[in-house]
Amino acid sequence: MGLIIRILVTAILVMLIANFMPGVTVDSFMTSVVVAIVLGLLNLFVKPILVLFTLPVTVITLGLFLLVINAAIIMLCSKLVTGFGIDGFWTALFFSIILSILQSLTFAFTDKD
Repeated sequence: MGLIIRILVTAILVMLIANFMPGVTVDSFMTSVVVAIVLGLLNLFVKPILVLFTLPVTVITLGLFLLVINAAIIMLCSKLVTGFGIDGFWTALFFSIILSILQSLTFAFTDKD
């Protein structure tokens, strides 16, 4: 049940960010649910591989390269999900930062653990 709630919260946040951020388009709420699921799967399977391959660069940049990896994951998601669009790298970077902050705040206030 917790996973479904996390997906729905992420979908709502994706819709919210798309409404306020230029360069991000989401066609419908169902599209944002698909975006939330695809982002979760990409973060589960693809991101660890990218982090492993870019570990030296990540260490040299003191972890800031992880922001680039997050932006790449967002851009890959926009290519995979029809109805979800990101205009460019910088938009994906800002989108990923805002989404991460809002998810952290939301889950910090709602988790009962």
